[in-house]
Amino acid sequence: MRHTPNPNQPFQFPLAAKEAGFIYFLGIGGIGMSALARYLQMAGYSVCGYDKTETDLTRSLQEIGIEVHYTDDVLRIPTDLQLVIYTPAVPTDLHLYQYCLQSGKPMKKRSEVLQALTFGTYNICVAGTHGKTTTSTLIAHILRHSGYGCQAYLGGISVNYQTNTWSSTRNVSVIEADEYDRSFLRLHPDLALITAMDPDHLDIYGTVQAMEEAYIDFTRLLSDQGVLIYHHSLKQAAALEAPTRFSYALQVETADYYVCSLAAAADGYQFDLKIPGGIIAGCSLPIGGLHNVENAVGAAAVCHRLGIGSEAIRSALACFQGVKRRFETLYRTHGRRWIDDYAHHPEELRALLLGIRDLYPTHYLTLVFQPHLYTRTRDLAADFAEVLSLADQSYLLPIYPARELPIEGVSSEMIRSEKHPEGYPVWDKQTFANWVSNQWSYSTPQPGILVTAGAGDIDQLYSSILKQLPTP
Repeated sequence: MRHTPNPNQPFQFPLAAKEAGFIYFLGIGGIGMSALARYLQMAGYSVCGYDKTETDLTRSLQEIGIEVHYTDDVLRIPTDLQLVIYTPAVPTDLHLYQYCLQSGKPMKKRSEVLQALTFGTYNICVAGTHGKTTTSTLIAHILRHSGYGCQAYLGGISVNYQTNTWSSTRNVSVIEADEYDRSFLRLHPDLALITAMDPDHLDIYGTVQAMEEAYIDFTRLLSDQGVLIYHHSLKQAAALEAPTRFSYALQVETADYYVCSLAAAADGYQFDLKIPGGIIAGCSLPIGGLHNVENAVGAAAVCHRLGIGSEAIRSALACFQGVKRRFETLYRTHGRRWIDDYAHHPEELRALLLGIRDLYPTHYLTLVFQPHLYTRTRDLAADFAEVLSLADQSYLLPIYPARELPIEGVSSEMIRSEKHPEGYPVWDKQTFANWVSNQWSYSTPQPGILVTAGAGDIDQLYSSILKQLPTP
């Protein structure tokens, strides 16, 4: 079992001395890959990379001096390579991948590099089917806002700091622990948090049981003085292994950390936070969604175990502005609001829609959902159909394939047919864009909320749509 590092020691950059040459990223536009690219550039390395599509993320990398190209052209690869970092989502038949493979230069998965970067730090690893991006960002925000400090490797862009990575002199890392491709089993957790273990990535794990066993294996990686914080509802909680363990929940009094005196207030919530031996009274969270209050409980529990004081936790929660594409308000005017979210699993969608209903109970709710992955759609079509019925009206876009090839018979129509043939119309992207620009803002019932959701490329349409909407 790994010895627990001292979080109070000064941070020392763990990689070898910088050599001449570039670190080249295959799939640099991924949220986790872009965090590593930013971090290594901040550390003084020469960084460049490829992605198949220009996005806001890749443009933001270019703005800080990282060269990005979008063609499968091996002539764009620097001749002076020292390391290639790739994501498993990159297809192996890509010319760039094959060239790098045959070049003889070291090739590492993102998870392997993250493993090396965090080997000697005290690691706060946040895992779970959903909630891990907001929870890990909340933890990193509390540590940064309080002055405690941390290294942060996040799966979303913090609105407070407009980045998904930062560093400090503190020997502590906050890591979003990704279960895809079993990447989180490469990490060295000292304080682990598990938000949920709902079925997902069954294309990787095969069965729910195998996925759950991976989470159990993750807890076995805890260091000798490790701490586990887990959601109170986890069915496999008893099987999780840890030297010390605490539970958290929204409003479950048998949990170690939970909320009491909860009330909605001004697009967010006010509450008291029950902790072992006391209460952090007068907390507020200025973002929507009861699931985000629950995420805040988990984040506060982590920071409390680190010794962060009640006033520092309360102050940081009160100024947390959220994560881009997590319950993010894109547009609001009298009688109408547009909320966007990365939700791509049925339980994430359920939490999103119920959170909106809680804050805006009288609003007409229209959902536009872009399914993500053929395998997830195939495995969870009935669950998606049931959750989409929580909206007053739901529309579907075609499946975003990401790393997958089409599967015969699998399309957004599967979700539609699980409801009934007339339900959940399937639109192409242009029809969606035209409807928002020309109809939603004028003809749907008021007060009304448009919810867009999905982990694909639906967000690439927003900029042009927003320019056509009436000025708020």
